[in-house]
Amino acid sequence: MSFGFEFKDTMTAEDVKEKPALGCLCWGMYLEGCKWDYTTHSLAESDPKKLFVEMPMIWFIPVSERAPVKTGIYECPIYKVTSRTGTLLTTGHSTNFVMIIEIPSSVEQDFWIKSGVAGFLALRY
Repeated sequence: MSFGFEFKDTMTAEDVKEKPALGCLCWGMYLEGCKWDYTTHSLAESDPKKLFVEMPMIWFIPVSERAPVKTGIYECPIYKVTSRTGTLLTTGHSTNFVMIIEIPSSVEQDFWIKSGVAGFLALRY
């Protein structure tokens, strides 16, 4: 079981009147090191002097036996808070790490990695 991701950048939280039949809609996450381009519906370089930007609403769709996407995405790490640090668990993951989401991108993944792009659930504790 894994998730497919559909970015609902034309919707706001106020537009949601009922839950989806499958999965869940999430909003209120933040991006660091880039921005969301609402015209191309993908990642873009951040505006000057903007450290964090709000991520658009995302529909998390559970998919059984989903083939991993290899191109046209950035595998963005999502953390609870901006420190990106936490206690290392026996599983090899940090207590601050949440998951990887696939964000549409026309640029190679290495570009976003070098830019330090990550997502966060909260900007403060």
